[in-house]
Amino acid sequence: MNKIGIIMGSKSDLEIVNETISILRQFAVSFEIKVLSAHRTPKELVKYVEDSSKQGVKVFIAAAGMSAALAGVVAAHTILPVIGIPIETKNLKGLDSLLSTVQMPPGVPVACMAIGKAGAKNAALFALEILGLSDAKIGAQLLDYKKWLCLEIKGTKIKL
Repeated sequence: MNKIGIIMGSKSDLEIVNETISILRQFAVSFEIKVLSAHRTPKELVKYVEDSSKQGVKVFIAAAGMSAALAGVVAAHTILPVIGIPIETKNLKGLDSLLSTVQMPPGVPVACMAIGKAGAKNAALFALEILGLSDAKIGAQLLDYKKWLCLEIKGTKIKL
């Protein structure tokens, strides 16, 4: 059973989504990845969301660029948490993706992360935090991760 469903609007989004995958593998949480477009494969997207919800997925992560309707369409078809990763674009540097992901109408919430790689990492961590509410093992791993982040900063030496 995959706990997290990752959906990319295009296979070119994998470079960014690899950051998400890396974190989820570090925590040994099951996930699956699909390339489905809100605009080019809408029926397949809706079917995947509906089927996955019945098969044990607990959280969706949706990565998309440009008009970035993906996370919103996913959220429109499930009551599960949806986390959006805005992908950087050439013309507007991802601002278009960010605004498309964050500007959701009332009743269709999407948690929107930062543009690009930082957002991809935080999407994984936020999904893990959601799962950690009901999974003590994941919760403990997250506490260890936060301690590691603290130690990493404290161990930083700056030469003047």
